[in-house]
Amino acid sequence: MRIALINENSQLKKNAFIYKTLQKVAQKYGHTVYNYGVSVNKDANINYVGAGFLTGLLLATRTVDFVITGCSSGIGVCMAANSMPNVSCGYVADGVDATLFAKVNAGNAVSIPFGKYFGTGAEINLEQIFHALFKTEFASGYPEERRNIQQDQRKELKLLQKAARKSLYDVLDAIDKDFLYEIIANDYFEENFFAQCRDDEIAEFLKEVLDA
Repeated sequence: MRIALINENSQLKKNAFIYKTLQKVAQKYGHTVYNYGVSVNKDANINYVGAGFLTGLLLATRTVDFVITGCSSGIGVCMAANSMPNVSCGYVADGVDATLFAKVNAGNAVSIPFGKYFGTGAEINLEQIFHALFKTEFASGYPEERRNIQQDQRKELKLLQKAARKSLYDVLDAIDKDFLYEIIANDYFEENFFAQCRDDEIAEFLKEVLDA
C-alpha cells in the first residue's frame, strides 16, 4: 500500500518525527510512505483546508492508496478532507479509534490531532495508531456479527457522497489557482506526485499551474 503523510502548517515542525514513526511501522507491514509535508525550500503554505484538499487530490488521482494527515486538533483537516470527492476520512486520536475506523468505516484517510494530546509518550500513541491501522483487516466488522450491516452502510455512504460531491475535475476548475499553487509548489509534492500519479490529464494540468 502507498501511504501519504500530510502535515498542515501549524504542525510542520513535527513532520520529520511523525514521518519517522510512520515509516518505522509501515515498513513492518510492507507499505511505502511518501512524505508530503511542507517543504522549507519554497514559499508553500498548507493550512488545514489545503491539507484536506491535497488528501482528496492524491486519492482521486490514485497517486496513493491511503492518507495519514492531521492538524493541531485533527478536526479541521478531517472536515476539509471529507469535502473532497473520493475521500472517507476518519478522526483518529488513539489505537481504539484506529481499530474501529478500520473494522467499521474502512475509509481511505485518517486525521490525527498532532497538537492536542501530543506530549510525553506521543510516539507510543502514534505507533499504536499506525499498528492498529495496518494490522487490522479493513471492513472486518465490529462487533463481527454486524459486519454485513456495516458493509451495507458503507455502500449507502458511498452513494450519498457520489450524489453530493463534485468530481475532482470540477473542483480544480472552480478553486482559486493561487490557493492551488500554494499547496503544490513544494519540493515534497513535485518529487512524489508526478512519479506516482495515475491520472495524466490532472498531472499535466498541475504542471501548467506550477509553470504559470
